[in-house]
Amino acid sequence: MESKVSQSLQLSTWMNSEKTVRKPNGLLRFSQNCGQQHSYKTTISYHLRTRKGRSWQRPLVLKVSCSSENVPDSVLESGSFPASFNETTILENKAKEVEQYLNGRCIYLVGMMGSGKTTVGKVLSEALGYSFYDCDTLIEKAVDGTTVAEIFKFHGENFFRDNETEVLRKLSMMHRLVVSTGGGAVVRPINWRYMQNGISVWLDVPLEALARRITAVGTGSRPLLHHESGDPYLKAMKRLSTLFKERGEAYANASARVSLENIAAKLRDTDVCNLTPTVIAIEVLEQIEFLLKK
Repeated sequence: MESKVSQSLQLSTWMNSEKTVRKPNGLLRFSQNCGQQHSYKTTISYHLRTRKGRSWQRPLVLKVSCSSENVPDSVLESGSFPASFNETTILENKAKEVEQYLNGRCIYLVGMMGSGKTTVGKVLSEALGYSFYDCDTLIEKAVDGTTVAEIFKFHGENFFRDNETEVLRKLSMMHRLVVSTGGGAVVRPINWRYMQNGISVWLDVPLEALARRITAVGTGSRPLLHHESGDPYLKAMKRLSTLFKERGEAYANASARVSLENIAAKLRDTDVCNLTPTVIAIEVLEQIEFLLKK
């Protein structure tokens, strides 16, 4: 019997240091009695293969093999996923280094829909001790709790963009914020004027990865996508390609660019979807530090 272990597995849920013995070759073993009705002993082995690089850059391959006297051997093997045991510490230390150069300036995350601006922004704001704001959420509150999709449907895109500009204007007068902007915020030059009061960072994610993410969660909340018919992935890919042609040059106006492909290459990983928000946030801070130290 063979199966794949979910890549979201946390090592701490599998490994108990009190019951684990590490072998020189990287093999870990522990024994325990499994189940109250079947009191036979099962041995579980973990083979952890690390790759060279900094601690937060070392993907692990987890292989779990189970055997007992009455049951044939079975093997479960995971794909590669980034080690997370030092990510938080590295992020916290990097945030302390960068904060002194920021002088309270806001950070504006820009990028295509589904690029992770909100998720990464929350991680970033917590590390810096900044407040976090999502532009779309603020617009929804300003329009009596109406969702973005409903605003587009009943009021039109121009109405939404006007509210977006007003939100950015107000945020630009504040300090110590991490702001997640909408995917189309970059199309209006006046929005850039407001964001220039802080530091803008473009989260550059391959379109194929964006299409996979959006398809997985559905397009109902994406007013520029969900009206098209056909295969969800193909229609998402088609629309994203069109939007990127319209906005690509505008995204490049950002103060700094964080390429998920470049991060994945440093990790020797081929799938940017394996990158954790913490690893991306570390790269954001490194790019900001490079910018401010010029």
